[in-house]
Parts: sequence; C-alpha cells; structure tokens
Amino acid sequence: MKPLHLLCCRLLCAGIIMLTATNSSAQGLNCTLKSPAIIINFGSGKVSDINEATPANYIPVSGPCPNDGYYSFTNATSDCFFGDWFTLTEDHTPGDAGGNMMLVNASPAGGVFLSRMLSGLKGGSTYEFKAWMMNVCRIRGGCPPLPPNILVQLTSPSGGLVGKFYTGELAQTAEPRWSPYGGFFTLPAGVTSVVLTMINSTTGGCGNDFALDDITIRECVKPEVIIASLARMASTALTQQVALKKEAKPAVAVKQEPTSMESAPKEVPVKTASRTTRVVQKGPDTQVTPVPKTEPRTITSMPVPPILRNRENPLIKQIEAPAGELRVDLYDNGTIDGDTVSVYHNNQLVVAQALLGQKPLSLRIKVNAAQPHHELIMVAHNLGSIPPNTALMIVTTADKRYEAFLSSSEQKNARVLITLKE
Repeated sequence: MKPLHLLCCRLLCAGIIMLTATNSSAQGLNCTLKSPAIIINFGSGKVSDINEATPANYIPVSGPCPNDGYYSFTNATSDCFFGDWFTLTEDHTPGDAGGNMMLVNASPAGGVFLSRMLSGLKGGSTYEFKAWMMNVCRIRGGCPPLPPNILVQLTSPSGGLVGKFYTGELAQTAEPRWSPYGGFFTLPAGVTSVVLTMINSTTGGCGNDFALDDITIRECVKPEVIIASLARMASTALTQQVALKKEAKPAVAVKQEPTSMESAPKEVPVKTASRTTRVVQKGPDTQVTPVPKTEPRTITSMPVPPILRNRENPLIKQIEAPAGELRVDLYDNGTIDGDTVSVYHNNQLVVAQALLGQKPLSLRIKVNAAQPHHELIMVAHNLGSIPPNTALMIVTTADKRYEAFLSSSEQKNARVLITLKE
C-alpha cells in the first residue's frame, strides 16, 4: 500500500456547505497551501482496508463491481451491472499506473463507509481537507437519479468536533468526471491528530454509488507572511540593483561640499557592459543609488523561475495605481471546475498551487516610490474539467477598481503589470 504522507490549506468549490467548531473560514481562505501533510490514495494492487474497523452497514470485498453495501479498492471498473456504471480504466491519481480508488456501492441504509485516525498535524493550525469523488452511475442507466451526498466529519481523539463539510449531491454525468470537495478546519491547540469519518447521508441503493480518491490535508500559511518576506527581499534588492540610464556614457562625478566633520563624499562612476550606476563612497560604507528608470518595467534581482522562462507570458493588463496599499483578488471565472494556479510576484512565488473558487485568493501589495513596479503572473497547473484555466483578477486601489480576465494553459501564462502613477 502506498504510504500515508502529510499535507496543507485551501479548497474553493461550489456546492460546499462548511460548518466548523471554530471560526476558521476567513482565515483559511486567506492563505497559501504548503506541501501535502496527509495523502490517502489507496495504494495499488491488493491493499489492506483503509478503515480501522469495519463500518456497520458495509463489507469490504475485492473486485471492480461491488454489490449494494460493499466497497472495494480497485484500479478499474468493467461493464458493471449491465453498463449502469461507467467503465473506468484508471483512478484519479495522476501518473500512478495501477493505482487504486475506493469504489462504494452504497448501502440502502446509508451510514459510515470510511473512518480512520490521521496523525502528524500541528495544533492551532488551519488546514484544508480535500477529496476527489465521482458518481459512477451513468445518465440513462438502469437506475433513476439517486445522487450520494457525503458528510465529512473531523473530530479530535477525545471526540470534540473540529470540522464538518457536506459535498452536496454528486450528480450523474454523461461522461466520467472527477470533482474536488472539501473545506477548512482549525485544530485546537495541543491537538495533533483527527479522526476522519465519511458518511453517505443518501438512503437507497440503485443509483447511489460513487468512487473516492486522493484525500489530502494541507496546512494554510497566510500570504501576509510571504508578502512581508518578499518586501524584505525587494528592499535588499533595491540596494544591489543596477538600473538603466538614458545616456550610454559614464556618469559625471559631482563634487559635494562636506556638511559635517566628515570628509566630503566622492562620487565615482562604475560602468558595466550595458548600464551605469553612481556609487557614492562615504567613509567605510558604500551606498548604491540607482539611476532613475526610463520605462515602466519590473526591477528585481530574483532569478526568473523555469515555469515563467519556458512559457509565454503575454501582458493581459497594465494598471497605473496611486501610492499606497492595493488588494489583488483572484476568482475562478465562470463555472468552478477545479482550476489550480500559482501566482508569482516579481518572480517570487506568493501563491502555490491553489484552487480557484467563488471566494478569492487575496494578496496585498504596497506601491510607492521605492517599489513602483509590480509584475503578477498567473501559472496554470491544470486545465480543470472545462479547459482552459481561467480566472478573474480584481485589483482594488485607493481610487479605482480594475478587472482582468486571465486565461492560462500548459504553454502560456497570464501577466498583469501594476505601476506607480506619476
């Protein structure tokens, strides 16, 4: 069986009702996802039962077509129940040849079908729970629509409620379609384990059947922490950068009169192959003063990441903003279909592989004379169920609101440039 690993924070998805024992929703949505804290992908081949105890209304079996009240761990289905189910040739997990999914033929009485203790989390932290699910019953199959509705409960080892989520109805579709479901929860201080319980609240057998795969739990990290780190890096970069100069000749040294007991500063021209900077030597310290810029471009010492260097980065919108703090909100544009994106600010990753949804991914950026240029690039990590990966970016400044409609693919990113208004 593939090992259970450990994972982090954000799912935005239509049709999710979220009830938590703590006030975690706003905090959870305004965060960036870390690497997975927990992954359950059901392994490959013959595996042990995921449940620590057999559920009351279900029995584990092997094979691709379990009957009512049974579940199995399988990598495929094959013409189950005279074609009432989809024929699936693989599970949801990308790139795992022969990997399993959990296939559940619902018990007519409903009830718990999965229950397991998950350990290795951090007390007081906010996490995202996410699971990929599919109704395996075909439209116009032998059963009337009876969509499953899954309740996810997370409790502390002592039984206290930590998080509670409903998927909403898993509707039948014309073609097999995996969709993500989940929400956020915050662990109480000192609690490092949760009991995951999944319950099918729909009663009845025929038509009430589904597949489950790739359960993940990911920790939320607030973007303010990343932006603060970025600001410090940008401040350091400003003291090291070499800017463009209009004249392609060395700067003329200007002699200054001393203003104190120290000797007068000497201005020395320093020239590189393509640009010139004035370096003022003053005692033992050296200060680098950049020449004023002549074009609106992003100045940064951060190297260009490969995913930006190896894809096209067309400019979608250029915004002139007054000095001050502005807010950037990113939503899924149109149908919420599982689009996952990252966002780079001046080549620095500030949002990592986050799901787009109805509630925004939000960033705050300061625009001023010291930081006049800001380049935001959205990178698609998938195309969702409705290609391409599309997003609505809303930039709110002190005096205006701007909208940019972004479209990204595996060959092309989407770029927005924000500059200080002169």
